[in-house]
Amino acid sequence: MAVPGLEALLAEEARGAGFAGVEVVPGGVSLPGGWPELMRANLVLRGATRVLWRIGQFRALHLAQLDKRARRIDWAGLLRSDVPVAVEAACRRSRIYHAGAAAQRVATAISEALGAPIAEDAPVRVMVRIEDDLVTLSIDTTGASLHKRGFKEAVNRAPMRETMAALFLRACGFSGQEPVYDPMCGSGTFPIEAAEIAAGLLAGRARGFAFEHLAGFDAGPWARVRGGASGAAGAARPGLVFSGSDRDAGAIRMSLENAERAGVAGLTRFSVAEIGEIVPPEGKPGLVIVNPPYGGRIGEKGPLIGLHREMGRALKARFSGWRVGIITADRQLAEATGLTFLPPGEPVLHGGIRVTLYRTGVLG
Repeated sequence: MAVPGLEALLAEEARGAGFAGVEVVPGGVSLPGGWPELMRANLVLRGATRVLWRIGQFRALHLAQLDKRARRIDWAGLLRSDVPVAVEAACRRSRIYHAGAAAQRVATAISEALGAPIAEDAPVRVMVRIEDDLVTLSIDTTGASLHKRGFKEAVNRAPMRETMAALFLRACGFSGQEPVYDPMCGSGTFPIEAAEIAAGLLAGRARGFAFEHLAGFDAGPWARVRGGASGAAGAARPGLVFSGSDRDAGAIRMSLENAERAGVAGLTRFSVAEIGEIVPPEGKPGLVIVNPPYGGRIGEKGPLIGLHREMGRALKARFSGWRVGIITADRQLAEATGLTFLPPGEPVLHGGIRVTLYRTGVLG
C-alpha cells in the first residue's frame, strides 16, 4: 500500500529493489511472491505504508454466502490459534453493504475454524474488502504503519511521514548521491531519511512486524533475509552531509535526538536559522526540499505569503546550482517564492489535506 497519488513512485522503488512482476494498482502496487518477498518488502521498502498478503478472493452477494466461502479459507495454515486476530471490513458498490456485519461473519469463521480469540487490538489483522460484490481477503503483515521506523520518538506539529518523505525525495531525483537540505526541518524527517538512503540503512531495521505472529513464520529464514539485505551504516559517499535548519530551537533538539537514534548523527547537521538567513551547506550543490506551513496546516494563509517570498529570495540569492522541491497545499504559496517550477506532481493526501510537490530545475 502507498499514499494514493504516489503509487508509481513506489512501483519504481520496488523494481529498483529487485522485486519482479510489480504492477501499479489503486492505493499501492501488487507483486507476486511468497514468504521471502513478503518479509523483504516489509524490511526494505521505504515508500510503502504496509504490506498486505492476499489470501483469498471470491464473489458474495449476501452475508450467508460470505460466511460459507470465508470458511473455505485454510485459516489454520495462516493464523495461530494462540494469537488474537482483528477483522476489519470495507464495502463499496456491493449488495453486502454493512461493513460491521461482514467483519463479524469473517471473524466468526476464523474463531470457529481456529479457536483464535478475536480482539480489536490484536497483533494480526485480517482485512475484508468488498467491491462490486467481489470479496478480497488479506492479512496485514506489517502491523504499525511502515512510517514508524522505530527510532523517531520526538515529532513536531504536522510532521511529514517518513514513507511520504522517501517518495517525495525520489520524485525529486534523489538517489543518495547528493546533499539534501531542509530549511524548515521540524523534527528532521527529510535529512534523516536522505541520510539513511545514502548510508544504505534498511527502513525496517529497528522494528518488528505482524508477520512474525503468523502460522508460517520461521525465524531462521527471517534472520537470513535480514542478514542478506544490504544495509550497513557508513556506506554514504565520503563528505556527503544531510542538513536541516529551523527557527525553533526545540525542533532542532528533536532533529538531533532523532538522528542519533537512527544512527545517522555523523551524516547529518542541524542548526537554528530564520528562513531569511539560510545559507547552503558547505560542499557541492544538491537538493533543497521543504514542507513549509500552509493555511490549512499551521497558521493562516495571509502571513505565509511573506514567509514564502522570503524563502524564495534566499534560495535564488544563495543556492545557485541547487534544485528545490516544495510540498504545499496551495499553489499561490508556491508561486509566492518567485521560483520557476516544472509541471507539478499529482496531489496527495497528507494529514487530511491534499498537497502537491512543486519542483524546480537547477537554480541559476
